[in-house]
Amino acid sequence: MSTEPTKILLSEDEMPRQWYNIQADLPIPMPPPVGPDGTPIGPDALAQVFPMNLIEQEVSTERWIDIPEEVLGILKLWRPSPLYRARRLEAALGTPAKIYYKNEGVSPAGSHKPNTAVAQAWYNKQFGIKYLTTETGAGQWGSALAMSCKLIGIECKVFMVRISFDQKPFRKIMMKTWGADCIPSPSTETAIGRQILAEMPDTPGSLAIAISEAIEQAVEREDTRYCLGSVLNHVMLHQTIIGLEARKQFEKIGCYPDIVIGCAGGGSNFAGISFPFLYDKIHGKEVRVIATEPEACPTLTRGPYVYDSGDVAKMTPLLPMYSLGHRFIPPAIHAGGLRYHGMAPLVSHVKRLGLIEATALPQTECYEAALLFAHTEGFIPAPETSHAIAQTIREAKQAKEEGKEKVIVMNWSGHGLMDLQGYDAYLSGRISDYPLPEELLQRSLASLEGHPAVPKL
Repeated sequence: MSTEPTKILLSEDEMPRQWYNIQADLPIPMPPPVGPDGTPIGPDALAQVFPMNLIEQEVSTERWIDIPEEVLGILKLWRPSPLYRARRLEAALGTPAKIYYKNEGVSPAGSHKPNTAVAQAWYNKQFGIKYLTTETGAGQWGSALAMSCKLIGIECKVFMVRISFDQKPFRKIMMKTWGADCIPSPSTETAIGRQILAEMPDTPGSLAIAISEAIEQAVEREDTRYCLGSVLNHVMLHQTIIGLEARKQFEKIGCYPDIVIGCAGGGSNFAGISFPFLYDKIHGKEVRVIATEPEACPTLTRGPYVYDSGDVAKMTPLLPMYSLGHRFIPPAIHAGGLRYHGMAPLVSHVKRLGLIEATALPQTECYEAALLFAHTEGFIPAPETSHAIAQTIREAKQAKEEGKEKVIVMNWSGHGLMDLQGYDAYLSGRISDYPLPEELLQRSLASLEGHPAVPKL
């Protein structure tokens, strides 16, 4: 019988005290954000939307950035998060692989999102901001920011993608419980919302639309700024506490992963688990890193690498990323947090450099994997997290076929206790696969016409 613990734990004293910034170690620098004419933008162009202290992190190339003591103090409510050995899942698969998962579902909001929500709320308050606006898909980000704003002492308003607003009523109740306003998007509260509703009154909404609404309201008031739960560099930075903890936990048991896996929508939880390991890979360590996304929203696997806007109203600068086009309206799959049209520029860049792989999975395979995980490990995963589990199972089965004792770690990015309607739909036979039709993809990509080209490597 193995003496290795089921949970590998760190003490609060062992928490990372700095975030890791992968921009310091990229073999080739990332292309800059640009304006519509292709001219690189400076930090001042973002000042209406974000506080300058976060803009400084956005453009920084310093390898290590200190985590403020007050932020650490709040993170200690649930961090360090445990690293689990999934022995029962291994046994069910009959695999020689060792499977580990970093459990980010232990936060009060139930996912990895508070890692950056707390930091962003704190930096905004330090800058004198009183109100924050944001968007949310599945509701995990909105819940995280609502909680963080209440703990920090700042007001919060969330535009929630309409299909998720309808599918996930308990998420909006969580936000209201933490004192935030939660509005279905598109809404009649903004000019872009009214425009979209006039064009498509029955639209399920999209993250790109909700972002436009949140930014529109943020720029109207001097005491208000906008927060984004994924995509941007400073969000990737804040999430690296996940992978930094995981590396310490593997050191404790004298082990190192062969494969690192995370689901990918905007890129935050994937970057969080993977970027510290990519530091090792850049410096010569052998490790495979895999981002996995829905086949209904295949940004990394079928989208071109282009300059595109982060929102439908093109209020953001043009970012270098894999994109399905900012006018993309995703299908109403249950993994609401993975329905974004673009991928974080940093995640896109490391994919372009060949440092990571990407796969796109059907949602029935993901729900099947989630059920197996729940039946063996007990925890019910979020639909987003199920994509990482499904890819982990694929890799564990491959290890069995090859007879190799691989070490696999995945980011278990959140629990699914607020997503049980999706499970009910799957168990009732109402979930089917939806590979994105090529015709729909090409129609959406037409919105990229006129955008400047990304420089070649």
